[in-house]
Parts: sequence; C-alpha cells; structure tokens
Amino acid sequence: METLEFIIYPDGRVQEKVTGIVGASCAEVTAAIEAQLGQVLIQDPTSEFFTANNLQESGIANTQTAFS
Repeated sequence: METLEFIIYPDGRVQEKVTGIVGASCAEVTAAIEAQLGQVLIQDPTSEFFTANNLQESGIANTQTAFS
C-alpha cells in the first residue's frame, strides 16, 4: 500500500513520510506536493531505501524513500 503521511507543525513546518512507493519513483510522486509546500530542508531515506537498492543491484527493482 502506498502511503503519504503529513504532519503540520504550529510553526508551519511540514513533515512528509512516504511508504510503499518503490525506487526513485518516490521522488517523482512527491515532487509536485513538495513544490507546493515549499523548500525541502531534510530528506532521510529509510532503511527500506537502502535494502531495496541492494535488491535492485541484484536485478530486483524495489526501493522506498521517506522525506521529511
């Protein structure tokens, strides 16, 4: 299941967490949303991103990224 979770803080910061989206497509899916929200300050790939990159090198395309 693909999930985008947003936490909006009182000071206006927005935290975005993405799960269930494979590979670099995570950035493609979130690019339009991030452009509307403002400047991205931090991007923290999840452990699944790195695990999936290793799988992709093995011939299996399956990555996941989280954005803050």
